[in-house]
Amino acid sequence: MRERLRKSLRRLALPAVPLLWLTAFFGLPFLVVAKISLSDPATALPPYTPVLDWDAGLAGWADVLAALDFENYRTLVADPLYLEAGLTSLGVALAATALLVLVGYPIAYAMARAPKAWQPLLVALMVIPFWTSFLIRVYAWIAILKADGLLNQALLGLGLVREPLEILNTPAAVMIGVVYAYLPFMVLPLYAVLERLDRGLIEAARDLGASRLGAFRTVTLPLSLPGLVAGALLCFIPITGEFIIPDLLGGPDTLMLGRVLWSEFFSNRDWPLASAVAVVLLVIVAGPVVLFREAEARRLERR
Repeated sequence: MRERLRKSLRRLALPAVPLLWLTAFFGLPFLVVAKISLSDPATALPPYTPVLDWDAGLAGWADVLAALDFENYRTLVADPLYLEAGLTSLGVALAATALLVLVGYPIAYAMARAPKAWQPLLVALMVIPFWTSFLIRVYAWIAILKADGLLNQALLGLGLVREPLEILNTPAAVMIGVVYAYLPFMVLPLYAVLERLDRGLIEAARDLGASRLGAFRTVTLPLSLPGLVAGALLCFIPITGEFIIPDLLGGPDTLMLGRVLWSEFFSNRDWPLASAVAVVLLVIVAGPVVLFREAEARRLERR
């Protein structure tokens, strides 16, 4: 009896740990941000007027619901600035994720097909950039992409261009920085899946008459989809709210949600509007995660 009770408690405790973690470090902070997004801006400390009085109990909640308005969210919809920032963020995130798939898949495939003795070294080379600060790595790209930077000097030296290209402070510079910064997040999940792939399945497809490309299309690519989707989500979600790379490499004309969020918080001191931007951003990135979970559930049911 005691052993059965212990097993039951253990089964309950295992899912409780991640649930408590998510509640403490995601659920509660999100509720605080959502509460601020419904407040009114004010010249005070903190710079907003709370709409909910915790000490008022249920009466306070009733007052909140009676006077509830979504003015900050209406501002986001009505002001073309925020719509443009949202569309730009989604466009950059989608384009960068597609580019990361095109660049990262061959790298992960080559790492998985490399000799076993080489694979730990290749993984280490992919991880080594994380040993330095993200900010320093982005700053280094300024020296590479500026008019008299290393890239232009190389292009001029090779005779590919006659005058320096304007790359820094353009969307191209943002794309280069994003692809560089998030490449490991695409490669490592793909490598983990491709490295465990049963090569006997590929040999069986070849024995049945499939070409190399046909074996890749019918065996390797479908079986690597979980790693591909996981890598795409790991890249798409943070790129949507990226701030440092657009700010340093994109120049003042690059408008993305991360920069808008920072400006509202620290320049305009409009915490309610900034919180509304954060909530909308979370809703945008939650969509792909929900779709991925449903696709995974359907895939597991078909097994």
